[in-house]
Amino acid sequence: MQATPTPLANRLLIALPALADPRFARSVTLVCQHDAEGAMGVVVNKPSEYTLGDVFQQMGIDTGDDALKQQIVLSGGPVHPERGFVLHDGGDGWDSTLAVGDQLYITTSRDILEAMAGGTGPRHAVVALGCAGWDAGQLEQELIEDSWLTVPADAQLLFDTPIDARWRAAACSLGVDLITQVADHSGHA
Repeated sequence: MQATPTPLANRLLIALPALADPRFARSVTLVCQHDAEGAMGVVVNKPSEYTLGDVFQQMGIDTGDDALKQQIVLSGGPVHPERGFVLHDGGDGWDSTLAVGDQLYITTSRDILEAMAGGTGPRHAVVALGCAGWDAGQLEQELIEDSWLTVPADAQLLFDTPIDARWRAAACSLGVDLITQVADHSGHA
């Protein structure tokens, strides 16, 4: 079942340097769902200690694709770190899929991993363990407090930009270089 995108769904949250929470420092988070009850997203630039091969092995899924096995799995956030989230293009024909935006989906069911292992999965996919969550009004308050910049989701950034370059690249899409132009002056007179 597809949900209608909400105001912050299909947007990237770019952590400003003043964001002190170590779980989100210098992070880029794709907001997948946002409504009156809160928001859910996936951090897209924090590598975990696992590869997709580790995940396949844990789940008993076989693949002969060595490049796929070496793909880094992201640390998607502190909520449900044991649960996998697959960000992908290529439709919503999987068992548990939410449309995030035009040709951008998130799937949490095993069938997409089996299809990827068998070579019939989506053309572009990123796997993350865990997600980020905000209670009603919490994300809006963090935006008021200037913890985040927001930009529209960008498939090239999600699927092609190296993981360690995504934070700076996302901000540069606004014409802002967070390293040289935005200092950490939060709370200073």
